Amino acid sequence: MADEVKSEIGCLKVSSKSSPASVAGAIAGMIKDGATVEIQAVGAGAVNQAVKAIAISRGFLSPVGIEIVCIPSFADIVIDGEYRTAIRFAVEPRTAAANAAVAAS
Repeated sequence: MADEVKSEIGCLKVSSKSSPASVAGAIAGMIKDGATVEIQAVGAGAVNQAVKAIAISRGFLSPVGIEIVCIPSFADIVIDGEYRTAIRFAVEPRTAAANAAVAAS
């Protein structure tokens, strides 16, 4: 039987007014703690800030030997009783993503 390591998942909601540097710090901290980070953004401005934050967090993590990958997906969510489409970014260390790809094949 293979041992399965299940890390906790932290969800960050990003808006167009979010500071990319602050979100990047949160991403880097959660990745260092071993969590998979899920970022949720609704709208072009929020997606822009989220992508900037992911790029900045890569700069925080690379010097300590952690490479990250980002897996985007769509999610249907309800905000104030209204259905909206969000973009979700799963951010995880490259080794975790590589292991999942090997396990899937």
